[in-house]
Amino acid sequence: MDEIAKEYDVIVLGTGLTECILSGVLSVKGKKVLHIDRNDHYGGEAASVNLETLFKKYGNYNKGEEPWTKYGRLNDWNIDLVPKFLMSSGELTNILVSTDVTRYLEFKQVAGSYVQQGQGAKAQVAKVPSDAGEALRSPLMGIFEKRRMKSFIEWIGTFDRKDTATHKGLDINNCAMKEVYDKFGLETGTRDFIGHAMALFTTDEYLTKPGGAPEAIERIRLYGTSVARYGKSPYIYPLYGLGELPQGFARLSAIYGGTYMLNTNVDEVTYEGGRAVGIKATMTGVEEMKFETKAKMILGDPSYFPGKVKPIGQVLRAICVLKHPLSHTNDSDSCQLIIPQSQIGRKNGTYLLEAGGNGIVG
Repeated sequence: MDEIAKEYDVIVLGTGLTECILSGVLSVKGKKVLHIDRNDHYGGEAASVNLETLFKKYGNYNKGEEPWTKYGRLNDWNIDLVPKFLMSSGELTNILVSTDVTRYLEFKQVAGSYVQQGQGAKAQVAKVPSDAGEALRSPLMGIFEKRRMKSFIEWIGTFDRKDTATHKGLDINNCAMKEVYDKFGLETGTRDFIGHAMALFTTDEYLTKPGGAPEAIERIRLYGTSVARYGKSPYIYPLYGLGELPQGFARLSAIYGGTYMLNTNVDEVTYEGGRAVGIKATMTGVEEMKFETKAKMILGDPSYFPGKVKPIGQVLRAICVLKHPLSHTNDSDSCQLIIPQSQIGRKNGTYLLEAGGNGIVG
């Protein structure tokens, strides 16, 4: 490992995706970067881990037991602690391409995107229409609603925010998305899967937000362009899990001179005049090594600055190991199933991500 310098341009704490992107980009720009993580792996709280690590982190089992052994070889499993599919034409994908980090990664297309309509015995799961043709074949809508949906999807494709001739007579920059849906006469169920399964809004607040229509339209358009890029579904996924993404940017940083230290605890962030200027840290391992260093800028994930963090919400997550694909998804080995919040009487929708099978992380 390189000798620790007395000062760096930037010290980055934590190897989550955001931190690794910043580290990689700053290194490319010629900054001298020191990147530290207390863990022995990349990804921070959003890492990809094997079954043993997952059980030890969250499992409930008796001392001496090894419940992970009944699931096969550990190396066959990479489980994302914070699963997320990538839009194939989305901003993160564009960053991966523009920085050439894709040379370190391998992706596979996710088989499909599905949505649930109805509750209880009346609930049905169907593929989210990705174009006008699929809208006409979708079981989610009646025959007349299919025509309205087809017209809406075609309009999304031709919409130009700067061209009022494409605005359907709406004051598009000031109106809410509800007014756009009203213009096309779309039913509540159709609005549900457009807003939650295509635009990926987690609540219905976007419907009545003044001036919110352009953002919603662009989200729906992104869904369509992402589907058009590879066909079948808008989503792609790293072959060995999302933990590959921060590692890719870490490699980029290292190529441009960045220094990485895992298994390193930050004992103290030092301040001068109320501004963070350095750290005191301990690298653990075969031999313990304590060191101090300074930097013009210190970046880090929230866990390194608990006194400066203000919680603004919560996300509830569950990780399930299944023996079979999700029902009614054409036996897909990977897919996203969205249950809009109105279908389950909640403020927020529920998003189920299945990732497994051929070559995709379990």
